[in-house]
Parts: sequence; C-alpha cells; structure tokens
Amino acid sequence: MTTDLGFVRKDFIASKPAPGRTGGPILWLQRNLFATPTDALYTIIGMLFLLWAVPPIYNFIIGHAVGPTGTVLECRDEGAGACWAYIYARFNFFIYGFYPIDQYWRPNLVFALLAVLIVSLLTPAAPFKRTTALLFFLVFPVVSFYLLHGGVFGLRTVPTGDWGGLMVTLIISLVGIICSFPIGVLLALGRQSKLPIIKTLCVMFIELWRAVPLISVLFMASIMLPLFMPAGTTVDKLLRALVGVTLFTSAYVAETVRGGLQALPRGQYEAAAALGLGYWKRMYFIILPQALKHVIPGLVNNFIALFKDTSLVSIVGIFDLLGTVQAASADIDWASPTQAVTGYIFAAFMFWIFCFAMSRYSLWMERRLDTGHKR
Repeated sequence: MTTDLGFVRKDFIASKPAPGRTGGPILWLQRNLFATPTDALYTIIGMLFLLWAVPPIYNFIIGHAVGPTGTVLECRDEGAGACWAYIYARFNFFIYGFYPIDQYWRPNLVFALLAVLIVSLLTPAAPFKRTTALLFFLVFPVVSFYLLHGGVFGLRTVPTGDWGGLMVTLIISLVGIICSFPIGVLLALGRQSKLPIIKTLCVMFIELWRAVPLISVLFMASIMLPLFMPAGTTVDKLLRALVGVTLFTSAYVAETVRGGLQALPRGQYEAAAALGLGYWKRMYFIILPQALKHVIPGLVNNFIALFKDTSLVSIVGIFDLLGTVQAASADIDWASPTQAVTGYIFAAFMFWIFCFAMSRYSLWMERRLDTGHKR
C-alpha cells in the first residue's frame, strides 16, 4: 500500500556551536603530552631536563661564542664559549688536510663532479640514468684518482700522505660503500649456494671478518701486513685502509642481504624458476629487487656505521676529518680553553649532516618503493 503523506519543516532549527577542541595546539598537547598522568609526569621531567641542559649549551655554542671574525684573545677570555674563529681559520685544513693550497681546485672539482653525479643518480626523475651510473662507477673513480694524485697531464703529484680532512673521510666512505655492496651481495648469494665449496668459502669469509673489530683490521692492514710482504714491497697506506674497510663492510652487507633473501616467500623462488630463467636472471630480475627492498633500512644502517667508523683510520696515521681536528687542537697559536671542544663539535656536526642525509633519503626511498603496503 502506498501513501502520499509527507512532512516538511516550516521553521529552521537554531544553529549550534561547533564542537570544541577538534584541533589546535591545546588538543595536540592533551593527546601527545598529557594524555595520562604518567605521560604528564614524563613530560614534566623532560621539560625540566631541557630547562637544565639547553641554556648552557646555547650559551656555549651561540650566546657566549666567539664568531668567525673574532680573535684568539677573545677565545681566551674567561667565560668565552665556542671559538668559531678557530674553525674559520683552520677550515681549509679540516677539509683538505695537508693538500697544497694552490691545488685546492683539484679536490673542489672532484667534489663538484661527485655532487652532480650523486644528485643525478639519486633523483628518480633524472634522465640518462644508465649513462650516469656508468660515469659514476667506472669513469669517476679513475678521473678522481688522477685529479687528486696528479702525475699526468702536467698535474703536480700529491702523495696520499698529504690528503686529509673531510676529503679522506668521503673517499674512504664512498669507496667502502660502493665496493662493499656488490661484494656483499655476491657473498650473500654464495652463502645460500647449494655448492658446498662456494658456500663454505663464503661462510668462512663472512664469519672471519665479523669476528674481529674494524680497528684490528686497520692495524693488520697498516702495520702487520707489510711485515709479511717481500722486502722492498710497499703498498700505499690509504689503499690498505680502503681494502680493509671494504672487506669488513662487505661481510656485514652480506648478512643484511641474506636476511632479505630469507624473508622472501618460497613461492617467489619457485615462480622465478617456473619462468625458465637462468640462475643469474632469476636473481637479477626477480629475487634481488624484492630482497633489497626489504633490507633498505639495514643496508643504510651499515653504510651510516661505515661512515662513522672512518674516524678509526686516524689511529693508523691517516688524517681524516677527526684526525685533522685532533692535530689542529695542538696548534698553540689558537690555544684556548674551548679550542678542542669547538673542534670536536664541528666534527660531530659534519658527521651528523651526512648521516642524517643518508637516513632521510633512505626513508624517502623506502616509502617510494614500498608500493605494496604503504604506511
């Protein structure tokens, strides 16, 4: 049965005020800092700690600091903060070490080429990606070595003993990262091989390097290795450190990649085999892309650890960034109560910039590749 009865309201209902506290800073504070009595207690303790710690840190770094245009006499005043004038005066030494001043254009050119190639490689929308990769991995190392070392095309020879500062830190970390990654992937595949000889060799290599600290590897490469070599045979100290760092890092990269390989469902291996592809094509096109995507955080963690561990080479007489800071702290021309502390703050800040940049980029890349289950 149908009906034509209906109802039409003839008067408007008075408007009501909007619900309170649906947004704004007060609600954010209630939800994130004072949601429960325990949260409120932790928040108060944290705020008290910040009130205790931040003012003296601020006064030392900024408030009472001596600016870049200051003098050493101002840095020696009682109550003076960080001596940024000392950093400004020794900045070139921190970046280039003992590299000749009139040849600074050579590492500057290497830095510029490195920046252009890395930005192009790490930007997904950049064109000519394959050409850039070939230039970065094959051409750039050779050009950089001859630019820095010289001895060709009329360039003055600068031995690696004169290299130092941030330049050496970047060289060790970049060579370690670039070379250890393919070695680590091959070791991870070898550890999963069904051939007992290959598997045993890979396991022995990985466990050997993981069982010793990096500082022992550097001592072996720098001090012990020349003792076992024929008389008159010398290997460059920086090259020995590069080889030691690369082999050490490759063992950890191998274990990280192995975790990604084991995380893949068995069906992926079987599906790849069902396509009739050979072993290397299965690994290259199907297995490794998925495995590496799973272990991006672990790989970046290895690379960040490597970048920070480069400071250990200063123990074997290589002047990386930390080594130059330590050497410059003995400069009596800038002797002051805050000289060394300022240098270490500068070194820590430089390390933080690079490590934070790697961390942020990995997070961005992880979100970009994680298309199957976005956060």
